[in-house]
This record gives sequence, C-alpha cells and structure tokens, in this order.
Amino acid sequence: MDLPATADGPHDLRLPDAFRVVLDRRVRRVDGGAALLGGAPPRLMYLSRTARDLLPAGPRTALTVTDPTTRALARRLLDSGLAHPAFPVAADHEPDGEKVPGAEDVTVVVPVKDRPLLRLLSTLPANLGGLVVVDDGSDDPRTVADGVAEAGGTVLRHERPRGPAAARNAGVAAADTAFVVFLDSDVVPEPGWLAPLLAHAADPAVALVAPRIVALGPVPDRGGVNGAIARYEAVRSSLDLGPDPALIVPRSRVAYVPSAAMLVRVDAVPGPGDGERRTAFDEDMHVAEDVDLVLRLHAAGWRMRYEPAARVAHDHRTDPAEWLLRKAFYGTGAAPLAQRHPGAVPPVVLSPWSAAVCVLLLAQRRWSVAGAAAVTAVATERLSRKLTRLDHPRRCAARLTALGLSGAVWQVGSALTRHFWPVVVLALPFSSRARRAVAVAALAEGLADWWVHRDRDRTVRPGPVGFLLAHRLDDMAYGAGLWAGALRRRTTAPLRPTGPGTAPKATAKAK
Repeated sequence: MDLPATADGPHDLRLPDAFRVVLDRRVRRVDGGAALLGGAPPRLMYLSRTARDLLPAGPRTALTVTDPTTRALARRLLDSGLAHPAFPVAADHEPDGEKVPGAEDVTVVVPVKDRPLLRLLSTLPANLGGLVVVDDGSDDPRTVADGVAEAGGTVLRHERPRGPAAARNAGVAAADTAFVVFLDSDVVPEPGWLAPLLAHAADPAVALVAPRIVALGPVPDRGGVNGAIARYEAVRSSLDLGPDPALIVPRSRVAYVPSAAMLVRVDAVPGPGDGERRTAFDEDMHVAEDVDLVLRLHAAGWRMRYEPAARVAHDHRTDPAEWLLRKAFYGTGAAPLAQRHPGAVPPVVLSPWSAAVCVLLLAQRRWSVAGAAAVTAVATERLSRKLTRLDHPRRCAARLTALGLSGAVWQVGSALTRHFWPVVVLALPFSSRARRAVAVAALAEGLADWWVHRDRDRTVRPGPVGFLLAHRLDDMAYGAGLWAGALRRRTTAPLRPTGPGTAPKATAKAK
C-alpha cells in the first residue's frame, strides 16, 4: 500500500492564552543563563535579554502565554524539547472560544484477535464519543464481542486476519470524533489516564500523544527465568519510555511511541483522497507500523508528545521463548523503516570527531589513547570558536564535547552488543582486543543501564546480575532480528552509522 507522507501539517501553531510551559528537568543554563543546553535532539539555544527575564533561574521554571512575545518563546521552547506543557491550563480557559476536548470527543479503537475484552472495557469512561472493536479474524467471534454492546460499542469483523494496522485503520474509518485513542487488547488503562492526553490538545499543532506503558502488576516475585524476565520487563520494557515527559522526535530520547496506547488527532491522519477512508497505519507493515506513523507525522510538521502522567498497564510477555521471539520480531522492523525513512533509525549517530575518538579508543594502544585526547582537544577548540556569543566559550565547549563524547562511547558500547554482535562475535576467537572491548562493553553498558533503570518501578528491584543477563539476551535477540530483516530485504540501511547532520527534518509549516 502506498501512503502519502501524512495529511497536511498543522494549519495553526498559535498557543492559546494561559498555556503554560515548564523547562525540562535535564535542561542546564550555561554562561550565566545566556543559553540553555538540552532538548530533543540536544542543542544549545541562545537567549535574548527579554527571554532571560521571562525565564528566571529556579526549579521548575514556568512560562505562561500572555502576549505575542511569550507565545513565540513558549513555542520555540516546546518545539526544541527544552520545555513541556504544564497542566492544568487555566481551568476557565477555552482556546479560541472552543470547548476543551473531553472523553465525548474521543473514539477508542481496539484491534483484537481471540482475546476477551471485559478487563479492558471495564476501565473505559462511560461518556466516550465512541468505541469500535475490530475483530481481526478471531476463531470464536463471541469471545471478542462479549461485553462490547453493553459498553456502548460496535464490533467490526475481518473474516480473515489482516494484521493490527488494517484493524486500526478500519476503526479510524468508522470514527466520527475529533480524536481517536488506539488501545491494544492486552492493556489496562489506569484511573485518570485520558485527561492528561487530552490536555495536550490545547496545542493545535499536536497530532499524537502517548501515555507511559507500565507493567501490569503485581509483578510475580518468584525465582526462575520467568520471574527474572518479569522483573526486567517491569523496569526495562521497550514499551516503557520512562517517567519524564518528552517531545517525540526521531533520533532523540523518545524517538517513537508504541501503538499499544496512543491518542491521535483525526485531522492529522493521512487520507488517500477526498471521499476515501483515512489510513493512519501502513497495512503492508506488520511490525514497526507505529514508528512509521510517527516518522510520517514528524515529516509533515506535526508535533507529538509523550505524557507519562497518563499510565496504561500492559501484560508483558515473560515466557522466555515468546519474549525472545518478540524482541527479534521488533528488530526486523528496522530494515523497512530505514528504507522508507533514510537516516531515521541508524544504529549509532556519531560526529566525525567522536567517531574518530571511539575508533582510537577501541584500538587499545597508548598512542591511540593519546590520539583520542588530541582529537577531543582539537574538537573542543574548534567548537569554542563557534560560541563567541558566550562570555566563556571554551568552558562551554569543553562541557559540550564531554557530553558528546560520553554519548558516543555509550552508543558504541551498546551497538557492539546489540546491533553488531553477529559480526563482532566472529572476531572474538582471533583478537584479544576484541574480547576485551566486548567484555568491557557488555559489563559496563549493562551495569550502567541497570543503574539508570533500576527504580522505574519501585515495587520491583531487579538485581544487577539478573538484569545484566536479561539485558544481554534482549540485545542479542533484537540484533538477530535486525540482521535477519536486513538480509531478507537485501539492504544495509539499518546497519549504517550516520552523522548528526542527516537527521530527518519536519518540512510542513503552519498555513
């Protein structure tokens, strides 16, 4: 199926009065507040004197839209990922005189095959604008239909399975509300999940909002492989994108969101032509179709946001064979994505100088370590000459190169054990340096990853050893799927490193 990039991009970028934004907690002020460092992807943003006055130093610095100046600054901060919406917006505010969206403006679309839905249906608001369940060729349709009519919904049926993308598209075509929420049949929304997603609709440029997907608890506290996988998934699931809000941007901290749960503005969904049905997902894709949607919306100029205040629980796989197969299945999606969206899903993103430093460090020689230090020093000096608007350009440049180098080393360490392990393993019998590099990468990256994620679910505290083993198996399964997909499609696109200047850009502008 050939899809257009998306529907037209947003026609209005104006944030309404009383809209509030707050700086991301990771943002750092540099050079006495003359610039902000952070965002998605990371950047250095200079501030005018007026902007500095509007953003005083302090925890959770907030800015409220009151006039054209604050409106422009808030939009710039939001679109760079340096700030996030702060909710609630003023309770009595109705942007442009229109009613703030509520549950009655939402149709929930549930694709399902051979799974009862009573658990999910019991969590949905009673005043939904619509509920469409799409039975994708279940063997026993009665299992799927049970309880749907009582919940005020309708059931559409595909006589033979066509895949979740086709099922979701059928649901969108049947919706007559301004927004659609896609929910998979194995999720359970937590109380209060919908309001934080709808709050983002006050920004007319936002096309998609995704909640945080957490483990459906309680996580079994038992021994054995299944228990270890359950504890690992509770804090490191690829569906859980963390506790911090984010702008969804390719090649950033939150580069994608899963379609297991997401809210979409219907006007942003692409349609082949007048009078024809809207098709949010490419039905030819049976994996990574949600990432493809994100990339197409980004290319059209729509904004997308990740909102962890909204939580949806997911019944994670814990059977070892099913779990590994699912991870490998995710890996096969990289090849079609890389072919459709060049530069959007590279294994690593390295600047020339950071790539040179990593290669020199991997050589593991005294001269190569000295060479890496020299390259870093030269890169720092060259960067400082571009930062002459700052009072202390060398100090800021040193900070930026240190951050860039740490990120590059992390990426390379992860890639050795994830994306490139099928090739790296071939060198292990012949090279002691390769064995040392892989051992250090496997241990250091794994333990650092455990430290970062160990508290994501405070009811589950996986130990470092169990986490490390599960993390390495996760990476190996994904890497195997990645290479299988690349070989099947006869492409090296998902295996080629790239530089920061090749990131996909949003092209559509407000009209």
